[in-house]
Amino acid sequence: MPIPSVPVPVLARPLRDGVYRLLCDAIINGTFGPGEQLRDVELAGWLGVSRTPVREALLRLEQSGLVVAQAGRSTSVTTLDVQAVRDARDVVAAMHELAVREAVGALRQEDVAAMRSANRRFREALDAGDADAALRADDELHGVPVDVAGNRALSAVLEQFTPLVRRAERLRFSSAGGRGSVERHEELIRLCEHRDVDGAAAVAFDTWHSLP
Repeated sequence: MPIPSVPVPVLARPLRDGVYRLLCDAIINGTFGPGEQLRDVELAGWLGVSRTPVREALLRLEQSGLVVAQAGRSTSVTTLDVQAVRDARDVVAAMHELAVREAVGALRQEDVAAMRSANRRFREALDAGDADAALRADDELHGVPVDVAGNRALSAVLEQFTPLVRRAERLRFSSAGGRGSVERHEELIRLCEHRDVDGAAAVAFDTWHSLP
């Protein structure tokens, strides 16, 4: 679809991260569809920013596989390539397995409670047919072990490869297929609470690797 006519304020700081997040979300939720051309001038006008953070965001999106840039032409949103998604899925699954393995021993009760609360909101979002809210809740749940692990290299890998996987996840959360994730989350939380490192790490891996 064309660039929306309603301006979107960029609230996050630093500015480049806010621009990147808004453009990433716009591709994942379908505001910008596969094959659509993204011109930095138009995007800058939509977001109310200069062209510099937009260009930086487009470079990051290209590294994530969400856009492709051709020399002398505008940048375009990529199509959903099954093999590319599977490759990214495998990396993301391995990183979440590692994050859980590193985090389980350091999780506090409030961390477990935050995961449980996120899963409750995840279930409610699925019941309401709100795929975007489900994605946000899913991000929050899996983000707890990642934050507790505090592994910056791991976080950097996830930042690069997760956006491509999120496009496939959104399709799942828009259908009945997403409901199986609720039970997987519950099992993950239970194992984390009981400090079962191997069991929790295996469920974390399987949860992400279950994507087609």
